[in-house]
Amino acid sequence: MNPYVENALHQIEVAIETIIKIMDTLEDSDLMKRPTADKHSIGELLEHIAMICQADLLISEGASGEEMTAFYSASALKNLQDLKGGLIKNYGILAERFSQFKESDLHREMTSYWGTVYTRFEWLLEITAHLYHHRGQLHAMLVHCYDKDPGVMMFE
Repeated sequence: MNPYVENALHQIEVAIETIIKIMDTLEDSDLMKRPTADKHSIGELLEHIAMICQADLLISEGASGEEMTAFYSASALKNLQDLKGGLIKNYGILAERFSQFKESDLHREMTSYWGTVYTRFEWLLEITAHLYHHRGQLHAMLVHCYDKDPGVMMFE
């Protein structure tokens, strides 16, 4: 495996491990909490987080907007156990796919359905940033809206 891919996947694993640790401090009843009326609930945010690895992989491989809508609508991750399982499963799909890429594959430019063009490696970096962004949102929601600090070390 390309060492840069290996290192990026390790950082994604760190994000996933800490997200799971945060989830371990929650109860299914917490999933319904919605700190802002017109924004995601904790459960909806966690469902989005659980789908990121596979969803962003599909986007990076040229999935259409219609295909992505179908992908998201097929999601049925509604409790903590399912959310954790989905997060782990979708990371496995991403890791398997990226572990197969040769150097030339990583330099290939791929276009999203809305027109953004990144190399495959840049898409992997985007996926990493996307996970860390939403992990920070989750942490902030819990700490600042519900006074529920999960007490999880966020970085190694």
